[in-house]
Amino acid sequence: MRHRLVTLATCNLNQFAMDFQGNLRRVILSIEEAKQRGATYRVGPELELTGYGCEDHFFEQDTVEHSWECVAELLRGGHSQGLVVDVGLPVMHRGVRYNCRVYLLNGHILLIRPKMALADDGNYRESRYFTTWKRLRQVEAHGLPQELQALTNQRTCPFGDAVLCFRDAVLAAETCEELFTPDAPHIALALGGVEVIANGSGSHHQLRKLHQRLDLIRGATAKAGGVYMYANQRGCDGNRLYYDGSACIAVNGQVVAQGSQFGVSEVEVVSATVDLDEVVSYRGAISSLQEQASRAPSVHNVDVDFSLCHGSTSVVLPSTPIELVYHSPEQEIAYGPACWLWDYLRRSGAAGFLLPLSGGADSSSTAAIVGSMCQMLVKAVQAGDAELEAEVRRVGQYANAEPIASAAELANKLLCTVYMGTVNSSMDTRQRAARLADQIGAYHLDTNMDSAVNAMAALFRVITGRQPRFKAEGGSLAENLALQNIQARLRMVLAFFLAQLLPWVRARSGFLLVLGSANVDEGLRGYLTKYDCSSADINPIGGISKADLRRFLVWAVDELGFDELTEVHRAAPTAELEPLLPGQPAQTDEQDMGMTYEELGIYGRLRKMQRCGPVAMYRHLQLLWQHRYSPAQIADKVKTFFRFYSINRHKATTLTPAYHAESYSPDDHRFDHRQFLYNVRWPWQFAKIDELSCPKDAPNVR
Repeated sequence: MRHRLVTLATCNLNQFAMDFQGNLRRVILSIEEAKQRGATYRVGPELELTGYGCEDHFFEQDTVEHSWECVAELLRGGHSQGLVVDVGLPVMHRGVRYNCRVYLLNGHILLIRPKMALADDGNYRESRYFTTWKRLRQVEAHGLPQELQALTNQRTCPFGDAVLCFRDAVLAAETCEELFTPDAPHIALALGGVEVIANGSGSHHQLRKLHQRLDLIRGATAKAGGVYMYANQRGCDGNRLYYDGSACIAVNGQVVAQGSQFGVSEVEVVSATVDLDEVVSYRGAISSLQEQASRAPSVHNVDVDFSLCHGSTSVVLPSTPIELVYHSPEQEIAYGPACWLWDYLRRSGAAGFLLPLSGGADSSSTAAIVGSMCQMLVKAVQAGDAELEAEVRRVGQYANAEPIASAAELANKLLCTVYMGTVNSSMDTRQRAARLADQIGAYHLDTNMDSAVNAMAALFRVITGRQPRFKAEGGSLAENLALQNIQARLRMVLAFFLAQLLPWVRARSGFLLVLGSANVDEGLRGYLTKYDCSSADINPIGGISKADLRRFLVWAVDELGFDELTEVHRAAPTAELEPLLPGQPAQTDEQDMGMTYEELGIYGRLRKMQRCGPVAMYRHLQLLWQHRYSPAQIADKVKTFFRFYSINRHKATTLTPAYHAESYSPDDHRFDHRQFLYNVRWPWQFAKIDELSCPKDAPNVR
């Protein structure tokens, strides 16, 4: 008897929220490629017809209607002939909105399977838009829209928690978050005899996260046997998140096919041929699994008169296990934000980027990421991606016969950098900025802001009759800070002015997107001027820590070929916003902040990931730093952090939309829903810290 061999296809799709035409086109391309590979089943990402990030657009009935219109196009175009098409869309069932998988085959709708566990932490708000299906192993009749009734000759189709029972295989769904839940559906499905479990997901990139996802997939199939198919969105679909693909297929604990995590192509299909009898054999060798399966509740079957497996005359071999590909954090920084920037650029209608380049670590990292983007684009174009080439030509405004010759030439079209110096700027940073821009290929400008700064000081003098002075000139702290901030804010004004007019200056059309370059630690501490050059259109490093960025700079010297980053990495971070007295050391960021970037990363993780208030943070740090600082020093550091965090929390409401890469982001709009007005003295909490750090001298708490 021939083994049951079946070819299965999953995919990474670069979908765009509310772009029904583009999303449908990419779905169809993936279906066509799946058929070319001989697959009989294809699964796509979560909510692939709408795009995952529609958010409050899910409240609009239009969004649901347009999704069904796309399903009608799939059926009308014959795309489900000979292939089970598993597609994601929102569905209204009996007046309730569900996040669903819809199965199509040969012009019919086999089943609508609603999601049973929603993601509501971090960046996710699924229960705002959807409801979970709570009737385990129960199915109801769903009335189809009239257009679908006419196309399918079906008035209703099954809706609920069911599996598809084909002539030769049993298949079921598990959607995104359900993989991560403690009582994951894949266990009950495996015990119920399901052989293929497919997960259409919308999972975003976060540094060092891929290991967790793949470990869960391998662990699920190692524990209970079976085939697990994972599909994901890849790209920026209109928000801060980058969905990082990595579609894969695992069999009995081993991955047999893996897609790329990052990429600039819009469609990537991943396929494998698997032996379903190996699943049966694997499960049959685990006695405890056999015992549990024998008493497991029955699953609800939807019978399908169709064979998934290859016929007896087919000559095909099963796929073998592969070695998994993981990127280092430095590679993730180079490729993830770069792909996110490309999607944002081409979908926004902009003609390129404008980056205030100071010669420091943050803005230099941002420039290097744009350089990485250009390298990825040119490499993909040279590999023959015709669709991408057309996009690059459109955005880069290439002449008809002009070749896309090099990443540096592309960078000259897409990236304008400007050094905005003042009398307080050093020649070192000015020269570093110019050399780095030259290595990347950017169109670079060098300007002096003193006339604008002096004009603002003169205007202030006219209004008030007073002349503010720097601290080095005998001024107060208030004067010193105000004179630093006006330099930073004027840079923002000039950046947007240049972004609007530089294309005109260069005889090009359109506008430029202003890039911010404040890192996640500075956003957490509030170490930035409100509405300064950190206020931009988008920020590719706003979710990345300073420590990771500095490691990226070292990596990029050899891997991206930007030698100047060596000097950038060696230089101490400095704002260069105030004059220095003779013999006075240079102004550094860490001295200004009163804490190191290493400490900031620790504070951020304790505050967000471990959910620590001031007292809990002190207790954690007392253990972590017991050999480094005294209890009183630790107490002072914790209170200093929370004081500055509280004073500056209002700045989080104006943080530039930033690529999300770090789990302690202070982003007030999507990720960190804490208030922005605090009692900065924290009287109860700080008194408790004093009691813990100096028990004998503890003050009375009133």
